[in-house]
Amino acid sequence: MLSDVICSKNSTFCKSSHKLIVTEKPSVAQAIGKAMGITKRRDGYLEGGNYLVSWCVGHLVELAPPGSYDPKLTKWSKADLPILPKTWQYLVSTSTQRQFEVLRSLMARPDVDQLVCATDAGREGELIFRLVYHQCGCAKPFTRLWISSMEDAAIRDGFAHLKPSTEYDALYEAALCRERADWLVGINATRLFSCLYGQPLNVGRVMTPTLAMTVSREAAIDAFRPEPFYTVLLKMEDCMASSERMKDKSQAEALLAECRKASQAVLQKTERKEKTERPPALYDLTSLQRDANRLLGYSAQQTLDYTQALYEKKLVTYPRTDSRYLTEDMEPGLPDLVRQTAAHFGVTGEIPIHARQVINSKKVSDHHAILPTRSMAKADLSSLPAGEANVLRLIAARLLATVGEPYCYAETTVQMECAGTVFTAKGKAVLVEGWKAVERAVLGDTAQKNEEKLELLPEVQEQETLPVLDAQLKEGKTSPPKHFTEDTLLSAMETAGKGELPEEAERRGIGTPATRAGIIEKLVKKGFLTREGTGKTKNLIPTQKGRELIAVMPETIQSPDMTADWEQKLLQIERGDLEPEIFMNEIEQMVASLVETSEAVKGANMLMKNNGKIVGVCPHCGAEVVEREKGWFCSNRECRLVIWKDNAFFKRLGKHVSAKLVDKLLRDGRARLKDCKSQRTSRTYNASVLMTTGTDGRPQFSLEFENGGGKG
Repeated sequence: MLSDVICSKNSTFCKSSHKLIVTEKPSVAQAIGKAMGITKRRDGYLEGGNYLVSWCVGHLVELAPPGSYDPKLTKWSKADLPILPKTWQYLVSTSTQRQFEVLRSLMARPDVDQLVCATDAGREGELIFRLVYHQCGCAKPFTRLWISSMEDAAIRDGFAHLKPSTEYDALYEAALCRERADWLVGINATRLFSCLYGQPLNVGRVMTPTLAMTVSREAAIDAFRPEPFYTVLLKMEDCMASSERMKDKSQAEALLAECRKASQAVLQKTERKEKTERPPALYDLTSLQRDANRLLGYSAQQTLDYTQALYEKKLVTYPRTDSRYLTEDMEPGLPDLVRQTAAHFGVTGEIPIHARQVINSKKVSDHHAILPTRSMAKADLSSLPAGEANVLRLIAARLLATVGEPYCYAETTVQMECAGTVFTAKGKAVLVEGWKAVERAVLGDTAQKNEEKLELLPEVQEQETLPVLDAQLKEGKTSPPKHFTEDTLLSAMETAGKGELPEEAERRGIGTPATRAGIIEKLVKKGFLTREGTGKTKNLIPTQKGRELIAVMPETIQSPDMTADWEQKLLQIERGDLEPEIFMNEIEQMVASLVETSEAVKGANMLMKNNGKIVGVCPHCGAEVVEREKGWFCSNRECRLVIWKDNAFFKRLGKHVSAKLVDKLLRDGRARLKDCKSQRTSRTYNASVLMTTGTDGRPQFSLEFENGGGKG
């Protein structure tokens, strides 16, 4: 097993003085404290009764960088690849060291005999808790709080039914495999291709295939050549009829002239079909992000942030879910929730409630679909920020729609003949508004984006003659594929690797509902994608840097199919159907093969010549440092480390900043200088220059004299 500590399924917990509850965020700790009556504030934790409640701040414990395994690995070299740790090492994040020490001291307290893992109920939440638990050297038994709502009643019920930790061992194994696979691919592939091409090239297990999909789409758009086509339109008294498309303009013009001469059309066939559109499924995170992007223009990350905030405010259930249904035990309480939600959003009249439409326990994994909570019906929503309020409205509208009546309409097709050619008119009439009426009542104008324009056709009889009021020639062009938006890219990520055969029909996808938004943001942040467009919903366009990266990546790295296959195997590990070691061996073999077989693509350096040469690793954030025309820059846009070639500190010493000097400063944090010149006395002296970094990464230089003195 990959995990370091496995608690016995049969552990019997003795009564202890205190139980330590560990949450993922301070806000969740406060919510649990309020629900459980744990209200005394201490330094980094809450206390009350027999409970202590403390919290992590995101990932307190992280995988150690390569240099922790061997100092020579701080410098990037193809000869040192592949890097495949035999025993994985972890470090405490510098920015969260203080809270880690609080947790360690609480876990070590002799009066703490039991722990409760109350981090977010998912793969990453499990990982966050267990890494801290192991890093603290804790071996005390713990149970798992697994809830889908932050309402007080749900929290109390969760504590009344705490789960054995062993039920989530496989989830932890899957989380470890995901984290370590990302590290292996990211570290090795990034260093490999950066060394091959002499410049920083960020590569990721999920990030690169996602970028490859956008590059492939843009290539298809660039290669597309529009072709003109022509149709003849007949204007009747109550409708328009159209001919089939024609490529030849002269043929279309000839037909136009004949139709104008004929001045009438004979109805040949009328066909009316009644169709039914069933209510949509409830929202999982991805479908919510897609609708919020399409209807409101929100990015996937914004939608996740808004929904997480609503969850912590007890207004919606757990957001990071891939399920769109509810479990059987939720059916009895659903009608009341629907009625309360409808009343809160001003929906009047009788609300149809077909609860069975959303109940399917077999399609619920760790968490059910996203719902508004009963607490929401009592809350003052006017104080919510606009983004949170809009997302909550989407979630509420979807609940009311999913339990509603079908939407029914009639589709009519009329065929008529004019000048020996068949013309077609199509119309649509609503028969029963059904669930769309409820959706429109909650969403208002926003719902209109979901609806196509209706065109009603007059009642006509076959063989009836209709006067042609006018005939027109319409010119059009074939359309290229559409640019990806976050809506369509999320869909592509979700369905990547889906097989065509029935036995392959289970959706695999790349990334998870919880991570896809972060992947898109990372691609934008690192300069591989840009958001472009004038409307609310932006297109995601690969930059030149993004295109160049994919141009030199082998199929192994950029294939969505392979990454989707890995995601499926992580799910199998989570279910206990695959041994973690088998998955990790596959990743290691792929990485080793990649290092052994990859060579620089001929001519690629000319293509990528402007991105800079890698000279070392940033001592502040660990990203690569590249040399450009005016200095040496950290490639992480959020880090402010830059060593200018005309740096004023070194100018005052009469020294030129060289690549060799920068290499020493990056590797050792110091470099010895000979014959520095004093501006005050004009004398020369030897000293060592020391480089530290501020909180934002800006370099700070000082001198250490050889006799032990110092000068800032």
